[in-house]
Amino acid sequence: MTTTTYTVNAAGLGPVDVTVDEHGEGQPFLLLHGGGGPDTTARFGERLAGAEQLRVLQPIHPGFGGTPRPEALHTVGGLAALYVALLDQLGLAGVTVAGNSIGGWIAAEMAILNSPRIRRVILIDPVGIQVPGHPPVDFFSLRMDQVFPLSFHDPAPFAIDPATLPPAAQQIGAANRAALITYSGGATMDGDPTLRGRLAAVEIPTLVLWGDSDRIVTPKYGRAWADAIPKARFEVLKDTGHMPQVETPDQVIEAIR
Repeated sequence: MTTTTYTVNAAGLGPVDVTVDEHGEGQPFLLLHGGGGPDTTARFGERLAGAEQLRVLQPIHPGFGGTPRPEALHTVGGLAALYVALLDQLGLAGVTVAGNSIGGWIAAEMAILNSPRIRRVILIDPVGIQVPGHPPVDFFSLRMDQVFPLSFHDPAPFAIDPATLPPAAQQIGAANRAALITYSGGATMDGDPTLRGRLAAVEIPTLVLWGDSDRIVTPKYGRAWADAIPKARFEVLKDTGHMPQVETPDQVIEAIR
């Protein structure tokens, strides 16, 4: 793995430092982590690069993982513009963009921007749209011991007691949560009321993957995502929760393949 910090200039944001972990060689694959931070995609990115001969780039959203966030960068749309500018700066072409949870929301916003550098999009249990009758769980009102049963088909192997973590890790976790609140627009996960309608403008082939046991955002919510995108295909993953790339990575790799 190599880690590089790029200074990226995106319109309206000025220069922003973006730290990117990179694995493998081949076709470029931009992998965007969710609100749990970069650890939620780190192992999967390495595994994917080895299995599929891809150049997997994993940016850390500014404000997560102990990185700084400039005040001008405070929306999902801003992150999308930042990452499109990163693709431009690196001169990448034929890029697959994939994201989980809020990372999927960022990937969708990138698709709406219709960058010619992006070839396809993979949304893995994304949040961000509003679906009457199927709201996301009120994540920010829950303790971590309440989040895990909702996030995994079998939470036992993944449960962590934050109180047992070293102080530095607890500080990063708190900063991740604060960044998630900022980017998502407040202390709820209600999403963007305009996003579902704007997805009709996506021209890029899109795969929407959903864990059948996701109780953060249910498969019916996921079906609404796929129905809103003209060229989307919807696939449900068996015995899987909100983070399939963590719980059942082989299923995700097979779906991508």
